[in-house]
Amino acid sequence: MSSEPSAATDEHPPGPDGLPLVGNQLAFLRHPYEFMTETAREYGDIAYWEDPTGPVYQLNHPDYIEQVLVQNNQHYVKGDRFQNVLGPATGNGILNSEGAVWRRNRHLIQPAFRPDRIEEYASMMTEFTEEKLETWDEGETRPFHEDMMEVTLKIVARALFGVDIDDDVETVGSALDEFMLATESLSHMMLPSQVPTPSRRRIQRARESLDAVVYRMIEERRANPTDRDVISKLLEVTDEDGTKLSDEQIRDEVVTLLLAGHETTALSLTFTAYLLATNPAAEARLVDELDDVLGGDTPTMADLDDLTYTEQVVEESMRLYPPVPGIVREPAKPDIIGGYEIEPGATVRMHQWVVHRDPRWYDDPLAFRPARWTDDLKQSLPKLAYFPFAAGPRRCIGDRFAMLEARLLLATIYQDYHLELVPGTELDLMATITARPKDEIPMTVRER
Repeated sequence: MSSEPSAATDEHPPGPDGLPLVGNQLAFLRHPYEFMTETAREYGDIAYWEDPTGPVYQLNHPDYIEQVLVQNNQHYVKGDRFQNVLGPATGNGILNSEGAVWRRNRHLIQPAFRPDRIEEYASMMTEFTEEKLETWDEGETRPFHEDMMEVTLKIVARALFGVDIDDDVETVGSALDEFMLATESLSHMMLPSQVPTPSRRRIQRARESLDAVVYRMIEERRANPTDRDVISKLLEVTDEDGTKLSDEQIRDEVVTLLLAGHETTALSLTFTAYLLATNPAAEARLVDELDDVLGGDTPTMADLDDLTYTEQVVEESMRLYPPVPGIVREPAKPDIIGGYEIEPGATVRMHQWVVHRDPRWYDDPLAFRPARWTDDLKQSLPKLAYFPFAAGPRRCIGDRFAMLEARLLLATIYQDYHLELVPGTELDLMATITARPKDEIPMTVRER
């Protein structure tokens, strides 16, 4: 770690100069991945820059990130910046909420992600995957990301809410897509909320179509509750004064889980397929393991301990292409990081994209080398040199669900198919909350 002052200083850390009024906002929005990487490499473990909302501190060392997300997490909140981006879609769900509301609702949702419950989801995950594979034809070119979004959306709806959304998957998927795509154009965040920008109009249309489906799901569960699905649990709860959650509060949690529960896994699988298609030796090793362990059978929970390389492939994919490339926090009270005081009103940025590609922690960091993920490497890394699911109390509630899903879907697909990247395809990423491809990733499917 770079040397740091022994006590807080009135000076701010070094960082890039910005333009009048907009600071570095435009530079960040135009080329976010390049900007965050160049800032870290040029200015070190903590960098300072400005945008129209105020000062920004970019933390590039795992120890500093651990201080914010784990050690002093109670001093930080998601804040207005995060709420302005996702709030129009997810309302006050567990991604956005704070304090007592967040603790209560996370406690209510947590049972759906217990290890014993997650085991029950395994067969469902492979069932929906095999159902999609049956629609593939030898030699055809598939929109792979779109296929994975459909499969993972069906899985999360059945697993967490006990519903089949086959008739609504296009409506729900399109609405969630619109929410995420609208976040690429963040200019509306710099304008008063009453200004009807194109992105705000898109978000409103998407919300209306999505809400029609979600409120119907809530009514179905109200009429036919179960003792296992998330909606039924939310319908049961009452506040201290006996007030039940409103349908809007339940809606916010359902939309949050639909979005978070399928978006990141679909992206992880898309990036993994791209990396395997451009690294044939890694794909060959993966297929050899699948043949040895599965012998053509559908993968199960019992197989996962023997699918070591399969897990390494997923881990390495999420290192190079973390589905969530960065985390934002705002200090609720002053903190000192790296000898610099971080004041309320500032924004703290921590980028998986930067830390996961730092040569201090990873040899040949831009290379796709799944076999690097040995126990020795994991033990040698600083705690937050790898944090695809964030860390601390706000760590992703569905991390085990996502890892199970990614491994099972990958094994199911690759033991039957070889995927060829259409020549000329490039992986160019958007600046949304997640790291989305700007264009579809077309894959030609070949039966094994």
